[in-house]
Amino acid sequence: MNTIGSLTTELSNPRTTAFDSMPVEELLRTMNAEDAGVASAVAQAIPEIARAVALIVDARRHGGRLIYIGAGTSGRLGMLDAVECPPTFGVDPGEVLGIIAGGPDAFSKAVEGAEDDPVRAEQDLSAANLTAADVVVALAASGRTPYAIGALRYGRTVGAATIAISCNRNAESTAHADVGIEIETGPEVLTGSTRLKAGTAQKMVCNMLSTATMVQLGKVYGNLMVDVNPTNAKLVDRARRIVAEATGIDLPTAAALLDAAGGHPKTAIVMQLAGVDAAAARTLLVETKGFVRTAVP
Repeated sequence: MNTIGSLTTELSNPRTTAFDSMPVEELLRTMNAEDAGVASAVAQAIPEIARAVALIVDARRHGGRLIYIGAGTSGRLGMLDAVECPPTFGVDPGEVLGIIAGGPDAFSKAVEGAEDDPVRAEQDLSAANLTAADVVVALAASGRTPYAIGALRYGRTVGAATIAISCNRNAESTAHADVGIEIETGPEVLTGSTRLKAGTAQKMVCNMLSTATMVQLGKVYGNLMVDVNPTNAKLVDRARRIVAEATGIDLPTAAALLDAAGGHPKTAIVMQLAGVDAAAARTLLVETKGFVRTAVP
């Protein structure tokens, strides 16, 4: 097992040894140059990310949940992705969960020591009623955080699918997961501060996992979020524009159609494209498992 000090995320970056004496603009350009390599590092793991998406899609089709879990920054990033799924894709809040070591309060205030307790991860997942139908996605930049590894171990004992996201090669967490996603982001500009490049990489992977999954589940038509939940003025405006763009009608007509569809853009789109009322549109969507493209002629 790698020691903490040997992890690439913990090593000193030779390009930033004079970080404290750099003029601000040079410091920022250096950070930007380091960040520019994150996307290519993520690209190297796309085959593993695709395998993870397949696991999540299969679980969701059988009623399982996507559960992100981690400590510190990693846990917060999982929670961030989880809370964005209901408004973006119209899923129930209970279908995509985010769990952080130390409990919900740890999102805004560090709970020291929580990441070192693997048993706590088991307790947190047990409290969430983890079942074999679910998928556990454990995030840990180091790949060796005891809380994250405890989550993976417990997930396996329950029979849930398990995915590990780390930012080091040969991560310990990979050995405890069905799929190990290892993003080698290298030394941080600020030694050991994995909220930086490692955090960016984890956020990118979470974006891919949830978005690709929702596309595969019919939550997207073209590149439009047709299951968006219009709960505020901005989202109501977006929903109207989505209906208009998808069907080629003007915004006032789209607004009226959206009202007739009970505020559900996907239903409104099928109503217009299939020439049916709201009830018939809903039936078509049920029959096609929510895919607009197969619900319309």
